[in-house]
Order: sequence, then structure tokens, then C-alpha cells
Amino acid sequence: MHSRKGLLFGMLLSVLIPMLAACQSTPVSVSPTQELATPVPPLPTPTATPEPRTLVVCVGQEPETLYPYGGISDSTWSILEAVYDGPFDTRQFSTQPVILSKMPNLSDGDAAIQAVDVAAGDEIVNYDGDLVSLTAGTRLLPSGCSGQDCAITWDGTSPLQMDQLSVAFRLLPGLTWSDGTPLQASDSVYSFQLASANATPVSKQVVYRTASYAATDDLTVKWVGLPGYLPQQYSTLFWMPLPEHVWGAFSPEALLTSEVATRAPLGWGPYVIDEWVPGDHIQLSKNPAYFRASEGLPAFDYLVYRFMGEASDNNLAALEVGECDIIDATTLLEDQLEPILEMQQANKLKAYIGQGPEWEHLDFGIRPSSYDDGYYPYSGERPDYFSDIRMRQALTYCMNRSGIVHKPLMDQSSVPATFLAPSSPLYMPELSPLSYDVEAGKALLDQIGWVDDDGDPATPRTSLGVANVLDGASLVLNYATTEAALRVEVARQLSESLAQCGVQVNVQYYTPGELYAPGPDGILFGRKFDLAQFAWESGTTPACWLYETSQIPTAENKWLGVNVTGYSSPEYDVACASAMDTHPDQADLLQQRQQEVARLFAQDLPVVPLFYRLKMAVSRPDLCGFDMDVTARSVLWNLESLDYGSGCQ
Repeated sequence: MHSRKGLLFGMLLSVLIPMLAACQSTPVSVSPTQELATPVPPLPTPTATPEPRTLVVCVGQEPETLYPYGGISDSTWSILEAVYDGPFDTRQFSTQPVILSKMPNLSDGDAAIQAVDVAAGDEIVNYDGDLVSLTAGTRLLPSGCSGQDCAITWDGTSPLQMDQLSVAFRLLPGLTWSDGTPLQASDSVYSFQLASANATPVSKQVVYRTASYAATDDLTVKWVGLPGYLPQQYSTLFWMPLPEHVWGAFSPEALLTSEVATRAPLGWGPYVIDEWVPGDHIQLSKNPAYFRASEGLPAFDYLVYRFMGEASDNNLAALEVGECDIIDATTLLEDQLEPILEMQQANKLKAYIGQGPEWEHLDFGIRPSSYDDGYYPYSGERPDYFSDIRMRQALTYCMNRSGIVHKPLMDQSSVPATFLAPSSPLYMPELSPLSYDVEAGKALLDQIGWVDDDGDPATPRTSLGVANVLDGASLVLNYATTEAALRVEVARQLSESLAQCGVQVNVQYYTPGELYAPGPDGILFGRKFDLAQFAWESGTTPACWLYETSQIPTAENKWLGVNVTGYSSPEYDVACASAMDTHPDQADLLQQRQQEVARLFAQDLPVVPLFYRLKMAVSRPDLCGFDMDVTARSVLWNLESLDYGSGCQ
């Protein structure tokens, strides 16, 4: 660790003071006729060398690689925020350019939609968003059409035009890599080529929907999409520049293991990687070529990431003794929420807590996979518990979700009504979740035909006249979730509150690998559960497609869907498709359509939204500049602006 004490000034004084005192102790006589000697100039006042400043960030896991296309974890992005600033930041669900001069848009002309002729055999994106070869019978959006009401099924012979989007991105002038080499548009094209390579393990969804991606000059790159592909986020159409002048000597496959990419990637951000000590830390130093250096950024000479593990109590202890300045969100701080709030109250740390956009939910197995060939109550299959919306509402009334928010979440979260995060500009405060109301839940269960025939709330209700359920069936539900401490506690509380309504719950804990195993054998994606608790993330664009009928995992789609509930609603499908088809420049219409989908979701309750997951970080109490944004790629998105102590503004 670099010394924080400059000794030069003290050493010089210890020598100079005795010398000056000795000179003054002997009188000097000058003859009147003697010429005075030329005065000796005073010695310069010694200046202390500025002490190097270091910021220490403790992270939960040591990354396996720092190659942006090599398998990215949350800890990886905590570190890469120091190497690459941007190319975009997400601020309150809005994409902001960092190394681009502006975000493209249709009104300025750097984004454009034009009608193009298409013919049989051409690659297009059809109405469902799938990449297909155009043939007779293809359902699609012709040019000028943006919704289901004007979609057509092509007859195979009629002349046809579809809309094609093009977007131009312009880099800021003067950007350089940390080795001083100019950063150019061709570096983004090189990145696209790497992402396109079969050996590179990244999603090819946008790559395959790209007609061309080319540099038109040193600072400008232009993307052109396939006809019919009109994504809602332009930022997904720009590939983060990568240093072709260094990495171009390696094949895409070699970059997955080469240390030039995996251990010390070259970037343009505020810091440069100096060393990686496996199992201990990564140290970086200030990048003198950083494009914001003239602003005095970053404030620290050195940045150290310490690998402390996920145990939050160990990390808190390290913060208290000064071994960490920041503990980022990759540690399990949720488990230590109560002591964190107490330490903040005592001014021993600062806590940064945000809600969402990840949200925890309990899914109903509305239509298990065993029903795919038909449901027969007399065949011994699991009873049809959940197809009646009143049943889903009744069980929701019986779940004490507010109790979970109170403890263990210490009132730092809230109960969602839909998949929209409270900080989303689409959030609808007027849309309230169903409250915890045992009597309302019991009344609905009675109405459906689930009766308490023995008057003992400790025993499960039984069916009497329930549609699609044989009389005498017990209301006993299996509840699947992972072994994570928070989920264990949530499952315990929900089981106890459901029991008050006469619903018996058998909680079954699985490893993540078991719970999330692919279909047809997996619990979730094989649709083999009654109730299942897990989390989704609602990103900058609400993911209504998660609950579309087309997303139900089945043998027909090779079990690749994500709507594990089996929920199917034509009205919801139409509303979601309309929202997804709305162009991002149609802001008012987009908001209206997305909020309509959220209303239908809250009404139909395919899942019970439980709470917003907390995104947390903590720091020393005198840190400044930290700005928690739950939509950012990492809580350290603006680490170049961080400071502490006397340097704080």
C-alpha cells in the first residue's frame, strides 16, 4: 500500500534549523572600507510531495474474467466501470450517452425509418419478432403499420414493403485509449465483429437482426436493421468499442483466455489495471489519458478492488476498521439490513438502498405441463387450482406481504401491484396491490367451493363444487423456492399466513441449478409446480412479454419460453404486443400502452408480486458523490466522481 506520510519537509527542517542557529551564534564584523559581499539568496521553502490517494472497494466475488464478451458477472462490471466509462449510462430508466455526442432520434435525422421492397426469401423480422425467411403465410407488419390492427399475412405474390430502421452514432472527438491511441468508430465495428463470431459467447439476437454495421468516418458508425426490426432501445444497436490495435492480433476464440483481454483489458475510462493478485485484489491507477481528466477526475491516484467474499458481516467488519471504503452491491448486504441501518444511525457508515427493478414474486402454476395434452380431473392429475381468477385473488388476500416488507426488509421495500418499479416513469401509484385480508380471502374461497368443513383452521379446506376439481380434494399446495436465507424466511411467513385461510403449504427448497433447470424436467421451466418463488428484473423497458401466451415453455417451442405460469390471455397478449410494437419516439403512446398492460397484469394476477428486491451498497461515512440508481449497470456507474474527506463537495 502506498505511504500516506510525506517525510521530506520534516527532514529538511531538522537539518536547517540547527544550521541557522549556529550561524547566528557567531558575531560578524565588517570594516567600513570593506566591500560588502553579494547577499546570498534565501533557501527555497521545501514543498511536501502530495500524498497518493487510494480508494478501496470490497466486492463479493472475484471475477473469472474481465473480457466484456467472456461471461460477465455483477462483480465484473463493478471493476469494468473503472476501465470503460459508458458507452452509455442508464439514469432513472433513461439511457444517457457518455462517449457519444448525443442519443440518436428520428426528429434530428440520425435515426430514420424508410420503406423498402422485400421479396420471397429475404430475411425479415415477422410480427412476433422472429427472424424468418419471407414466405407466403408470413404474418408481418407492412410499411407504416405499428400494431396488430394493421398486421397482414403475406400471400406470397403481392408487392410488399416493410419498414427498415437505420441509426447513426457519433463519438465524441478526442477520445483515446489509455495507451494514447485514438479511439475510433472502427473500434466499435471491430467489437461488432467479435460479438458476431461463433466462438464469442454472447447473445446474437441483435447481431442476427442487423443488415449492416459500418464506420462512415473516424467518429461515426451506422447501423442498419433487417426489415421489420424496430427495437425500443437504440443503445442496443451500438457495440462498445474494443481496442482492435491490440486485440486484432488474436482470434475471437483466443481472446476468451488471453490475458491481454481477460486480466488487463485496455480501456478509455478513469483507471488502468496495474496488477491482479488472484484471491486478493486488483489494483488500478489513474488514467492520464482519461477524457474527463481536465475536470480533475478521478479524485484518487489508485483504486483497489478487494475480494472479500459474499458474507456481509465480514465486509461490514472490514469497513469499520478501514480496510474498505465502499462495499458494493455484490455482497449479501440484504442479510445484514438491520445492523446496517443501526450503524448508519450511529454515523459509522452510509447506506445506499434502492428498490428494484428486480422484483420477487410467487408464481401460480396455472397450467402445468401435464395439462398440455388435456386436463382430466378423473385421471389423477394435480387439481386445477388456479385457472379461476378468484382463487388467485383469494390466496393473494391470504398472504401477509406487508409483514415481509416490515421484517426482514425493515420497511426499506414495498409491495408491488405490477412489474413496474417505483422509480420507473411508468409507475402508477393509483394502482394498489391487494391488501392482506384474511376474511376477504376466506370469503372468496367459500364462494369458489373450498370449504372449511370441520371448522378447524389448522386443517386444509376441501373442495365441494369447485369447477374442474373433484369433490373432497384437499387444499394442499407445494411451494418451491431456493435455499437463500431471505427466501427461506419469506416462505415461512407466507406459509403461516396462508394457513390462517385453511391453505396448507409444503415448502420445498432447491438449489438454483435444480429450480432453474430447463424443461421438460426442470421445476420452473418444465412447469412442474403449484407455487414457485423467484425473481425477474424489469429493465428500462417493462418486460410484459414474460407473460405472453407465446412464452409458455412447451415441447413445441423446445421448452425455451419463460412464462412458466401457463397464464394465457388474448387481451393481455394484444396489449403487450401493442406496447412492444410502439416506436420509442412515440413517448405518450408508448406510456399509455405499457400502463394498460400493467393494469391487466394487476387484474389477472398470474403471479403474486411480493416485494421489490433491494439494491444496496455501503461506504465510510464521509464518502461523497455516490449516486444509487437501480437501473444502472453497476452501483459504481459514476465511480470517477467519488471522493471522501476534505475533498468532498
